[in-house]
Amino acid sequence: MIAAGLELARTGGPDAVALREATRVVGVVPNAAYRHFANRDELLTEVCTAAMNELSSRVAAAVASVDGEYGDPRAARERLAAIGTAYLEFAHDEPGLFATAFGVPNLHSYSTFPYAERTAHDQMRAALDELVDAGVLDAQRRTDIEFPIWSTVHGLAVLLEQGPLRDVPDKGRRGLMDRILVFIGEGLSPA
Repeated sequence: MIAAGLELARTGGPDAVALREATRVVGVVPNAAYRHFANRDELLTEVCTAAMNELSSRVAAAVASVDGEYGDPRAARERLAAIGTAYLEFAHDEPGLFATAFGVPNLHSYSTFPYAERTAHDQMRAALDELVDAGVLDAQRRTDIEFPIWSTVHGLAVLLEQGPLRDVPDKGRRGLMDRILVFIGEGLSPA
């Protein structure tokens, strides 16, 4: 059911995730869904978790592809840029899953959501900690800096995929992505 919900989300976002449709895809009677999920929100929560985990896996692969030892300033900067790039590319490649990853019903707190894997946000925090260890980011500036960075990258993703920038051609999209990563990198440097 979760895999079916994930495929529905992939093509139609969180609004496409429905118990009846998921049971049809799986090939069982609609009442069978209620053996596993009390309602649509329970299924959607599981599908949101799976979508967020796909995003996290994409980010982890991007981080792993960066050569260089922990603490190397160049590699640390590249790892942070890889996270932003992977995040933006996921939003573009998987718009339904991207919307679903953040379409969690009844979510009261980011910290209480049951992610099964290390989140993209966790990986960004680790990259920022490495930038401190590498001497790129002052430890006093480190506190909660992930939130303005995340907001900036997420905001661009939403503008490009669901907002007024969705019709920007690929070359322009790539240029905006590069500019935002430069902007973030410059923001990490001492004033």
